[in-house]
Amino acid sequence: MNKVYLAAPFFSDQQQQRIQLVKQKLQINPTIDSQNVFLPQEHQFEEEPFGSRAWQQYVFASDIRQIQRADILVAILDYKLEEGDNEGDSGTMFEIGTAFQARIPIAVVQFDPQKKLNLMIAQSLTAYFDASHQGLTELAAYNFDELKSKPADREVF
Repeated sequence: MNKVYLAAPFFSDQQQQRIQLVKQKLQINPTIDSQNVFLPQEHQFEEEPFGSRAWQQYVFASDIRQIQRADILVAILDYKLEEGDNEGDSGTMFEIGTAFQARIPIAVVQFDPQKKLNLMIAQSLTAYFDASHQGLTELAAYNFDELKSKPADREVF
């Protein structure tokens, strides 16, 4: 069973809803360890004040450690979808790069049917899931043991 690091912006209610949709699909996927889907926002080191140096160091080290422990990184690209923003969340992009450098397979989920895909993300991913076109159903059934290439059918910039 595969352990997942779920990378995504989690700063709004809409972003949280997308995370929960993706998490639910991962948890019913028979090749995913449903008890090992790591969400960074659930591990924010609340013993220290938010934003303090100690808090920053703990959260950074914990997230990097969890990426390295994961068998797969799943990233939700949509950041400010409701605002029409086409840029990705910088933290999520950093996590994708970290996983790629560590040779951890990357699955990308994108909800916006119009959004173009950055070429660096398009070339680093193993599997792409378009949530606007059955992508969540495909995510629930994708074989993370085999990791067959599933490129994005999106315009790249």
